[in-house]
Amino acid sequence: MIPFRIFVLLILAIGLACGPAHADRRVALVIGNSAYKSAPKLGNPVNDATLVGGMFKKAGFDSVDVRLDLSASEMRRMLREFAGRTRDADMAVIYYAGHGIELEGTNYLIPIDATLETDGDVLDETIPVERALFAVEPAKQLRLIILDACRDNPFSKTMKRTLASRAIGRGLAKVEPTSPNTMIAFAAKAGSTASDGDSRNSPFATALVEHLPKPGLDLRKAFGFVRDDVLRSTGNKQEPFVYGSLGGDDVPLVSAKPAATGPQANPQDSIRRDYELALQLATRDGWEAFLAQYPEGFYANLAKGQMNKIAAEETRASAEQKANAAEQQKARLIAERAQKAEQDKAAAAAKAAEEARIAAEKQKQIEQARTEAAEHQRKLAEAAAAKAQAEKQAAEKAKAELAAKQAAERASAEAGAKPAADRQLPQAGTEKVAALSSAPASTLSAADLAKSLQSELRRVGCLSAAADGDWNAATQRSLTLFNKYAGTQFDAKLASVDALDALKAKPGRVCPLVCNFGFKADGDQCAKITCRAGYHVGDDNECEKVPERKPPPTARDEPRRRDQDRKDAESAAPKSQASGQMICNNAGCRPVAKGCRLGTTKLNIGSSVTTEVCN
Repeated sequence: MIPFRIFVLLILAIGLACGPAHADRRVALVIGNSAYKSAPKLGNPVNDATLVGGMFKKAGFDSVDVRLDLSASEMRRMLREFAGRTRDADMAVIYYAGHGIELEGTNYLIPIDATLETDGDVLDETIPVERALFAVEPAKQLRLIILDACRDNPFSKTMKRTLASRAIGRGLAKVEPTSPNTMIAFAAKAGSTASDGDSRNSPFATALVEHLPKPGLDLRKAFGFVRDDVLRSTGNKQEPFVYGSLGGDDVPLVSAKPAATGPQANPQDSIRRDYELALQLATRDGWEAFLAQYPEGFYANLAKGQMNKIAAEETRASAEQKANAAEQQKARLIAERAQKAEQDKAAAAAKAAEEARIAAEKQKQIEQARTEAAEHQRKLAEAAAAKAQAEKQAAEKAKAELAAKQAAERASAEAGAKPAADRQLPQAGTEKVAALSSAPASTLSAADLAKSLQSELRRVGCLSAAADGDWNAATQRSLTLFNKYAGTQFDAKLASVDALDALKAKPGRVCPLVCNFGFKADGDQCAKITCRAGYHVGDDNECEKVPERKPPPTARDEPRRRDQDRKDAESAAPKSQASGQMICNNAGCRPVAKGCRLGTTKLNIGSSVTTEVCN
């Protein structure tokens, strides 16, 4: 329990010294952050900082600076100024209450203006604990940092991780000071959280002011008593922890008082002074603290009377507040009744206007969709018209160029072309030359035209012979095949420019590829079929498993086998056998069906083609 006199002295901010002055210079900086802007407000840090700051003042510290709700810039400035005061100090203490965070093993103190939307903001918006260690470094005998910053931190739950592997711990991380005579006290063990408590102050702050200022008590033992009190008050859920080490001598926060040699003071004088302080404060908290310290006696009865007086005043003030609230409610209801009709009318008009706005918005969306659809159709129509116009212009240009080329060729032929080229046409005689010269698209000599046609017939798979310019029977049969599979009707006896243009228009094979047994089509060539071990090419030109050899029949089984074979032959219908041949056309290549074979069919023009003949 906090001594009553410490409680009253802290509220009134009276810096009273306890005992004679010390030769050692002691300085303290106390910071309490509660009013966070981007997180829920903490209830106790400001109260705890006020309580601990008063404890340092009562302990006779030469300089005690208590600062509440500091921003990042204010915290940096206070640490910088405090570092200047520790240069000529023997003992330097920093107490911090508020939010803290641990990021990848490093502890940071969080100012009230920090937002910490991402883990990277921690480096820019917080104060590392190492900055506080730097501030107390110049002290000569003791450097003490007390961190009541292990509360459950809301920032670590909401901030975004820029790296999934970056660790954000719970509570604070363990710290091992590198400077001698340095101690760091945590309100809770590293990696765990501390409780704010259910009263005005946290259990840790309450235990600190109870044990640290005891004269002559070594700090290590004082923090041991603090640990015991906190474990007891939190049901063993929170365990304070101290890191660092001191020497063999006792290091008390307050030196031991010399033994009293003069006459002892009257105990009632101390009670009277506390009563006068509580009377000067004149608050319920002050009288409750006095009665907690002195529950019996004359001054306790006087304090109870003061409590009754305060209770009566609170009752009167509450009744007056309720009466004023009732009067205001009455006036408000009268005003609301007078305005209800106008409010209902305005609400109906607002509802109608909102419905009209929604209907207009929907109609706007419909019209916009229609407009976009019409615009799309317009663009498609314009693109189609432009394409048709471009194709028409290209055709006209090609036609004009072809006519000019034909005219130039005819003029050249009339001037000095020799008729010997016509001899390249086989068995056509004068009729073929006349037909060739009358062709409207002929721009080549007969031999060149025949050779070009033969090259194109080879390309589309209708001719296997070389292109030699001789329009012979084999070439005529290949053009007949092209007519059949391309659906054209060119005269196979004549080499024409129209046939050449039709062949050039075909991008790939037209006539089917026919492969012999044991071969299969592979693109434009026949490739030999290779079967894996234990398989061979069957009648359907596919790989099949080699049947197992049956043992030769014995002499006794031979008559029975012949009878069975005869019966099977008589009862079974004749089976068609696959030839193992392949046939190809525009749809691709396939095996010749069972019961069918490759044969030659004569066309009306006198030539013949290879096709599939069934039954």
